[in-house]
Amino acid sequence: MADLTQHPRPFADAWARLDKVALTGALILATLLVFDRPSTIPTITEALDHFWGTLPFILFAVAAIAWMKASGSERLLDGAFQGRETRMIVLGALVGGLSPFCSCQVIPFVAALLAAGAPLSAVMAFWLASPLMDPAMFAITASGLGFDFAVAKTVAAVALGLAGGLTVKLMANSPVFADPLKATPSIGGCCSAKKLTLKWKFWPEANRREIFRDSGISNFVFLGKWLLLAYLLQALLIRYVPAELVAQLIGGDGPGPILIATLVGAPAYLNGYAAVPLLSGLLDQGMNPGAAMAFVIAGGVSCIPAAIAVWALVKPRVFAAYLGFAVVGAFSAGMIWSAIA
Repeated sequence: MADLTQHPRPFADAWARLDKVALTGALILATLLVFDRPSTIPTITEALDHFWGTLPFILFAVAAIAWMKASGSERLLDGAFQGRETRMIVLGALVGGLSPFCSCQVIPFVAALLAAGAPLSAVMAFWLASPLMDPAMFAITASGLGFDFAVAKTVAAVALGLAGGLTVKLMANSPVFADPLKATPSIGGCCSAKKLTLKWKFWPEANRREIFRDSGISNFVFLGKWLLLAYLLQALLIRYVPAELVAQLIGGDGPGPILIATLVGAPAYLNGYAAVPLLSGLLDQGMNPGAAMAFVIAGGVSCIPAAIAVWALVKPRVFAAYLGFAVVGAFSAGMIWSAIA
């Protein structure tokens, strides 16, 4: 009898190992090759040109994240969740907008904070700000949407964290936030490795050099594949979507386009890196700047990895409040940026 124990599900295993981002890009190019062959090479060239222009920012961001990982400087974030509650909220919002955590790292980190007795208000401030900005995202946003937009998004991330954290503090005894944690929260994550002690000059140690190398490679691959896909989508967007349609739906003044971008951004978001080239193309076609800001704020907080990090630990009513903060904060940020941009 044949041995079926080694590969019981070969197709399922192969599908699980397949890079879905690369597959999506290949399918897009194959479709373009079939239906509009003359546009294939110009589209690829345009996407690669944009990627090449962003490459210095990618390399800087990758090096910065790898340095933080290898030096153990993530430990500096622990101090933000010690002391008075209001101080913890402020620091939680600030470090949330600067920390290099990926979404899977947030789960064990926040679980440990809550288990240690950190107040939900401070954790909420960190939760809301963390997925919106980090060193890599700031560099990519500045290169694609401008330095002013990147700074404004950072300010919006911190402000959203502050507003959410202070609201939770004021309503701590309400039915929404009382007893917020699940009885047996899921705290698993793909990045749950033990944090290193702080050592800025990490290179004399072989294990830290290995962390620097592995982190740099993995982050470069992650950013590279998402941005290549995003620039490909941007080229297709500019080529096939009429600028008049974009301007009609999410252009012009007033709260309407910003509200649409907020409601669309929440469920339709890819990630903060892929959104930058797409928004750059939409802005060139007449998108309201406030709508662009609302899209990245609403989508960043509610994107699947960030939302799962919250859902894994708290009860549904707290999760609903988290999404509510995202929508209200995104719309407010969009309205403000539309007025001053």
